[in-house]
Amino acid sequence: MEQILPIIICLVIPFLGTTFGSGMVFFMKNKINPKFQKLLLGFASGVMMAVSIWSLLLPSMDMAVEQGIIKWLPALVGFLLGIGFLLILDTIIPHLHLNSKKPEGVRSKLKNEIMLVLAVTLHNIPEGMAVGVVLAGAVNGSVGLTMAGAIALAVGIALQNFPEGAIISMPLEAEGKSKGKAFFYGMLSGAVEPIAAIATILLTGLVTPILPYLLSFAAGAMIYVVVEELIPESQEGEHSNIGTIGVALGFALMMVLDITFG
Repeated sequence: MEQILPIIICLVIPFLGTTFGSGMVFFMKNKINPKFQKLLLGFASGVMMAVSIWSLLLPSMDMAVEQGIIKWLPALVGFLLGIGFLLILDTIIPHLHLNSKKPEGVRSKLKNEIMLVLAVTLHNIPEGMAVGVVLAGAVNGSVGLTMAGAIALAVGIALQNFPEGAIISMPLEAEGKSKGKAFFYGMLSGAVEPIAAIATILLTGLVTPILPYLLSFAAGAMIYVVVEELIPESQEGEHSNIGTIGVALGFALMMVLDITFG
């Protein structure tokens, strides 16, 4: 019972990050400055890369050793499956990337704002999975995973969700949507995270031996999002070095959080 509160906190914090970020539409009158947007996108990339290494891949290898199997095998298999999983979703789900007018995925008649929400939702699926699998490992007492580490992970993801929420809600408001509707769409994009986390917790609860594979699976899914979407968007056009600075800041912050509390 004493673990229920930390679990709820870990499930809610990332969603609140997106929600508060989306709420910036009520306080800021203009579109986000392009330079600042690059910084935020880079920051999100850095956080996700650090999470993939310290919170997911390294614990996956530690668990493999504990289970008496080849150290790198679960990390390799899960990582590639995670990349493949997001590749399939990216191909199937209709979505629209930031600053793009050409939708990706299967053809659909969905409105642009819905497809923009779906694009951010794709980012949030692996983040929810990461929180869920680390939580499951912490509850089970798996090597290298602690509840403090799970909370640090949730806080780190919430920090990078904050700018994502603002990045989706403010352009929608600038395009003519009401502030309330823009906020709702931004918040909605984060709702998938607790759902993905709970689904992952249930899955690992049924089959504990696959935990190292799920850790690296979430890492692969995250790296796909970083390489396919976040970094290209942060490097687009002029002042790409600002996006690079954002990557460094996000990576360093999440690394410190994970090592300190993990």
